Amino acid sequence: MKLMIDSRQVRDRLARKVDESLPRLIDTTQKLVAIASPNPPSDTVEIAKVVQTILSSIPDIEIQCVEPEPRVVSIVARIRAAKSGRRLIFNGHLDTFPIGEHLGWTVPPLGGLLRDGRMYGRGVSDMKAGVASSILAAVLLAEHREAWSGEVVLTLAGDEENMGSLGTGYMLEHISHASGDANICGDVGSPSVVRFGEKGLYWIEIEAVGAPAHGAHVHKGVNAIDRLRQALDQVKLLETLPVRAPQVVGDAIRHAAPISEALSGHGEADVLGRVTVNIGTIEGGTSPNLVPTHAIARADIRLPVGVRTADLDAKLDEWISPIEGVTWRVIRRFEPSFTDPSHEIVRRVTDIAEEVLGKRPAVNMRVGGSDSRWYRMHHVPTVVFGLTPHNMGGPDEYVAIDEIRCVAKVHTLAAFDFLTSRT
Repeated sequence: MKLMIDSRQVRDRLARKVDESLPRLIDTTQKLVAIASPNPPSDTVEIAKVVQTILSSIPDIEIQCVEPEPRVVSIVARIRAAKSGRRLIFNGHLDTFPIGEHLGWTVPPLGGLLRDGRMYGRGVSDMKAGVASSILAAVLLAEHREAWSGEVVLTLAGDEENMGSLGTGYMLEHISHASGDANICGDVGSPSVVRFGEKGLYWIEIEAVGAPAHGAHVHKGVNAIDRLRQALDQVKLLETLPVRAPQVVGDAIRHAAPISEALSGHGEADVLGRVTVNIGTIEGGTSPNLVPTHAIARADIRLPVGVRTADLDAKLDEWISPIEGVTWRVIRRFEPSFTDPSHEIVRRVTDIAEEVLGKRPAVNMRVGGSDSRWYRMHHVPTVVFGLTPHNMGGPDEYVAIDEIRCVAKVHTLAAFDFLTSRT
């Protein structure tokens, strides 16, 4: 006689196991932090080996290494239940910002040092602790695969910091089971905020040329910097573009503001709802007493939901192209994206985060980009739930140990509930 499985009991056991597995979670995170994986130069060979070793302890797991270019290695790991059903993806990335040894670290950047309830190291927040949380979730779910249906797949990318075309983008294009019915990403944020979407990105380069002359005889020359300044004034006008976002997005941003802005800074709600322009670099001229003949600038422009990159193309063509001696081009682009905040995966992660934290998290958009946009491009509902980044990209990057446990528990229980639900 076949025994019935009590899903509630299994779920309670999983929750306890996450708490009991905190030493294992810390050890996994430290092992990942100990392996340098800065991007550039996009080299994840060694950390992929460590991940493969950790995952190979799971019985009957299918592990595939993906290397679209030399030394850019991603991992796809698949765990199947006895019964068919939905596929839940845990997505993350293995590469980090450059280590920045010159930045003045007071702890070893690859040491994974534990101190005062924190763990330090390059990439511990972005996003090796998040990856460790998803790995533990997969390990624990594999131990109870008789209680759920379908598949759990880990897609751990070797290229995210360089926009992900050789990482998550490549996996989704070439490996069918890298896609699924929903995706949970442990990229940076905060356990107090469930992120359901993110702004788009649009990087441009503007170049101006002029005619030479001595600085005392400006009437004989044409100043390239003056032309560039005129063009940059037009670029800044992009911040005035009207935004036609769906009401669910605007409502979520407004409702999340009291919690989200306390974590991410006053003004986040305003920034999430409009185009922002950051003129990041300007170069030009050789001497104060010479009329410059060449100038170049680069800008990082972020788009809210409700504005498309094609809208920016049209406006910049209209505003900049008529300026004599000035040309411009797009360096990088991707569209804003979001999963409906009422979608099941968003609701489940939000409800379980409340269960774990004892308070209701905010549900909001994300200012920065993540690999979640690749999943949304492939029509996979996606939510980002990760740790608070402290000193991300700077010296003494760290995360709170208790947040790692919380994120691991939410990932585990959200996946279990999703894979045991019939809705």
